[in-house]
Amino acid sequence: MKERELAHWVITKGQEQGADLIEAFLLKHKSFSVQVRHGKVESIKQAQEVGLGIRVIIEGRMGYAYTSQLDTAPVAETLAQAIANAGRTAADECNLLPEPVEKLPKVAIYDPLLEKTPVDKKIELALAIEDAAFSYDRRVVRSEQAAYEDTLYQVTIVNSRGVDVSYRGSFCGGYVSVVAEENGDTQTGSGMDYVLNFADLDPRAIGREAGEEAVSMLGARKVPTQRVPIVMPPRVATQFLGVLVPALSGEAVQKGRSLLAGKLGKVVAAGDVTLIDDGALPGGINSSPVDGEGVPSGKTVLIEAGVLRSYLHNTYSAAKDGTKSTGNASRPSYKGTPEVGPSNIFLQPGRASKEELLRDISQGFYITEVLGMHTANPISGDFSVGAAGLWIEKGELAYPVRGVAVASNILELFQGVEAIGNDLRFYLGYGSPTLRFKPIAVSGE
Repeated sequence: MKERELAHWVITKGQEQGADLIEAFLLKHKSFSVQVRHGKVESIKQAQEVGLGIRVIIEGRMGYAYTSQLDTAPVAETLAQAIANAGRTAADECNLLPEPVEKLPKVAIYDPLLEKTPVDKKIELALAIEDAAFSYDRRVVRSEQAAYEDTLYQVTIVNSRGVDVSYRGSFCGGYVSVVAEENGDTQTGSGMDYVLNFADLDPRAIGREAGEEAVSMLGARKVPTQRVPIVMPPRVATQFLGVLVPALSGEAVQKGRSLLAGKLGKVVAAGDVTLIDDGALPGGINSSPVDGEGVPSGKTVLIEAGVLRSYLHNTYSAAKDGTKSTGNASRPSYKGTPEVGPSNIFLQPGRASKEELLRDISQGFYITEVLGMHTANPISGDFSVGAAGLWIEKGELAYPVRGVAVASNILELFQGVEAIGNDLRFYLGYGSPTLRFKPIAVSGE
């Protein structure tokens, strides 16, 4: 049976066996990656995975089971297991499945060129990324690793309320990490980019980014402890955004794990800050016509001009809050039920150039790297991380700095946004322009 036919078979059999509501989620996933180092191929990996997840709801009790075998017999066993699991869980009136809608957003997320491109050309692309880093400057002397990778997938979602959707998508990307050396000093730099279309991937830009970062940090020094304005380019800003985003989950709010609980309609960030999640964003790596349970993808304004307007919801968390799903059922695998998560989440860009953001800073810190971001507390929002970057003097990037730390609270940080750049850039599903913040403590010597 084909995927859609199998999904409908599951729905019919589940209803015959007493399921009030039933959903079939099928995922086919194919990935390729090649790693190179110093002009030689280190590894090539290809993987393919296919599986089916079955969710049943019987008198408010939810059961789930999954299988990677799509023949009728193992699927029937999986269905029976899901029904049995439902009998062991507590009833919850918020266990629901979404209804279908007449019109879904049109998103261009599949590039047939990825499947047609020969492996040799993908290897050449990985080598070109590394070569661009070495070509940037003679002081770039070592490559830690360079890589190209791509993913192709097909999703089918069918439920007993009428949702019936199938789509396929793809994306590709590359990265490199290199070491620069001069007078006994060594510094690292990295570059990366992921796009929907193979033709849009620029290996030279990825390599140059890594080479430039490594060379710019040569001769890095420490600075005295002080409070100064902070500037973050998009790559660093998205990492701090990653600390804030979990607090925007409706599920986290309901479980008492969000520092944004009870703050709807209140000011939570600076007036220039507008944060958007858009599951149908053109060019977005995580764009799709529907979320992980078949709710249409779309745009949700989470923070508007500094004011918290919405949380992210899937069908369950929305029902619990008495609202509608925002299309944020996150489901990276057939092995689990939908959680709540962002799709393409980004800070709306401003109008200032990077140079304009720096211009009137007499002393400041332009952060290019943070260490220990995993130690940030997503519930309290407190963080203390190591940092490296470039010191700002009289509106110019003056010299490299390493061995310092910055500490604050994520809400206080975003409440202190002074200016926003015009250079929005995405790193997978997170996007930000360059941001300038009010002075915070930089701990040095």
